[in-house]
Amino acid sequence: MKVDQSGTAIVVIHAIVHGLHGLAHVEIPVPLSILQSLFVGIVIYAIPIIAVVLLWTHFHRIGSWLLLFSMAASVLFGIYNHLIVISSDHVSQVSFAGWGLLFQITAILTLIVDGFGCWIGIWALKTIQEPDKVI
Repeated sequence: MKVDQSGTAIVVIHAIVHGLHGLAHVEIPVPLSILQSLFVGIVIYAIPIIAVVLLWTHFHRIGSWLLLFSMAASVLFGIYNHLIVISSDHVSQVSFAGWGLLFQITAILTLIVDGFGCWIGIWALKTIQEPDKVI
């Protein structure tokens, strides 16, 4: 599978898993701060889409970097908020009842999917050749 196709596939899966996780956040509810909401909107949702668009153009190197950045930032955000800081967003603070089960499952799935996204970003950077430099 080519880099652009793999990048697109992981971003689609990323959007689905994060969308389901966001739905659980709303339904439970587990509120986010304004800064967290901005981070989620920009880094977790918008930048991966921009990255995929760029992967299909002559700007595929920038797209690869954006994909790697957004996926790595998403993994770190998820680890910090779901596994380290004890808050209403920590997996230990959300019961498995009702929407909590979806929250728990997708909290872990986001880390797995975004970890694969990091791998695809690194793979993309390794396989995309820089044009020969002309002096």
